[in-house]
Amino acid sequence: MSTPFPAIQRAPDTEAKLAVLAEAAKYDVSCVSSGTSGKREGTTVGNAALGGICHSWSSDGRCISLLKVLLSNDCVYDCAYCANRRSNSIPRATFTVGELAALTLGFYRRNYIEGLFLSSAIFSTPDRTMEALVRVAETLRGEHGFGGYIHLKAIPGADPALIARAGLVADRLSVNIELPSESSLECLAPQKKREAILGPMRQICEGARESKVERERHRNAPLFAPAGQSTQLVVGASPEPDLRILRLTEALYRRFALRRVFYSAYVPVNEDNRLPVPMAAPPMLREHRLYQADWLLRFYGFTVDELLDESLPNLDESLDPKTSWALRHPEQFPVEVNTAAYETLLRIPGIGVKSARRIIAARRHGRLYHADLKVLGVVVKRACHFVLCGGKHAVEGGWNPLRTRELLTAPSRRALPQSGRPFQLELF
Repeated sequence: MSTPFPAIQRAPDTEAKLAVLAEAAKYDVSCVSSGTSGKREGTTVGNAALGGICHSWSSDGRCISLLKVLLSNDCVYDCAYCANRRSNSIPRATFTVGELAALTLGFYRRNYIEGLFLSSAIFSTPDRTMEALVRVAETLRGEHGFGGYIHLKAIPGADPALIARAGLVADRLSVNIELPSESSLECLAPQKKREAILGPMRQICEGARESKVERERHRNAPLFAPAGQSTQLVVGASPEPDLRILRLTEALYRRFALRRVFYSAYVPVNEDNRLPVPMAAPPMLREHRLYQADWLLRFYGFTVDELLDESLPNLDESLDPKTSWALRHPEQFPVEVNTAAYETLLRIPGIGVKSARRIIAARRHGRLYHADLKVLGVVVKRACHFVLCGGKHAVEGGWNPLRTRELLTAPSRRALPQSGRPFQLELF
């Protein structure tokens, strides 16, 4: 006989609902700067800022904020890893459309927020849940003229017509994959289906592409999710190695033109024999390395097969992925910074996109020396091992991969993250 589900504790008023639903939203990390600017035509309230809306930093260094909340945590699903699953005895709450619209506007007018990140548990059916999310955004846009940033969660399994409506009122949509393989999904979240997740992703990608074409023909054509789409993967709740996770990431960027894949270190909140043995702490360092590898895929021209293979399926926790790759390919180093191509500079540990461009610009005016690299934004403590300036190596004894590994993995040289969130990364 099945175990009865616990009695539901209902939050009595808006303030209590906010406390419950803001806390319940903290496990969803798939929000980021929107990448949009300006206000929507005909709006009178709000203005999307360049760099986006969330608890992050914009390109000009501003800290920007949003109301990050669930519409409901009263879930009918029972996913093993989720704090809001049906079998958990926790306080439950559900906003009405009017309550959440009024709350968002009230916070905006008090200058607490610049936008809304809205997700939800499946409180009835995917269609009813998606309908409620869309109505919140449509109420803000249509009835109140709200032009601020809105990020909506697209619910897997919802009617495509609802996804289409969502794309017309949201700046960004996201569909959370959660787990890296279909077998893990069947084990830990059996009510979720792979195609129900990938279907909305495909629709959002096609809708954004069609919108872009229409905007080129008619400048007043409606926008469709102009800030694109993102997704989230839980890291550590299932046994897949980093190689499997990053191959999935690479495929998502290629097939669905995602703006971001977010990685969320598994936090054990439930006792369930389907889950791994609880760790002393969430795998934040693994999450951190995945973000760094993701950065290499998106901006540095790397492929997954260059970073990992079947003989090395997980990222090195003691070194960032670019440094680890460089030490496995000693034949490509050291590199002369005065003559190397831009693509080659990007593969040098300690040199990022901005510093590579600065090197290209600066060397047009004369030869660069080791002392110049720090001024150009290079992380010299790493790069000095891999570069030559005018044929000279900065490290006594020259290029020595074994000694370089020892120096870079020494405890005093490591910068371990306090959190795996992407805005805190020390990248390249």
